[in-house]
Amino acid sequence: MALKEKNPALILVDVQKAFLDEDYWGGTRNNKNAESVCGTILEKWRKLNLPIFHIRHTSTHPESKFNVNNMGFEFNDAVLPLDNEPVITKNVNSAFIGTTLQEQLDAKGIATLVIVGVTTNHCVSTTTRMAGNLGYETYLISDATAAFERIGINGEKYSAETIHYTTLANLKDEFTTVWDSEKLFSEL
Repeated sequence: MALKEKNPALILVDVQKAFLDEDYWGGTRNNKNAESVCGTILEKWRKLNLPIFHIRHTSTHPESKFNVNNMGFEFNDAVLPLDNEPVITKNVNSAFIGTTLQEQLDAKGIATLVIVGVTTNHCVSTTTRMAGNLGYETYLISDATAAFERIGINGEKYSAETIHYTTLANLKDEFTTVWDSEKLFSEL
């Protein structure tokens, strides 16, 4: 069965302008075209008339890039929502906590999710884990997400690529199926 026959919802997690500022997030980011890939996937979803949910993060801290008064809160230009596409605002890592995402999915009988967004090891991972735990058939698109380098507990530096691919490895097969966008398009 082709994936599109399962009426999969596209979940775009935090594809916001805040993530364009690499210095703010502590350094180098991998997959710098992730938002562009998200935009290409979004266009395909629209052409196929499949369900779309835009998730955005918010913070009450005035200096946060995700504060509603800061430009970083805005959606990335590659994935601007249309008026008829649901926008869900969250204030924690999971798109399911404190939001109506699960209720909206369940009300539409959606059981299959395709997840994209930023960052791989934070909100994308948390949302993907919860989706799997809630019983959704879940697909995470590896080239439509990105991570930043991180400093470990002993001061060691982990590259953005290492963080990205380790996170994908931790999610693979237990919480989600990991595909790249080429595989996604071939399965639609």
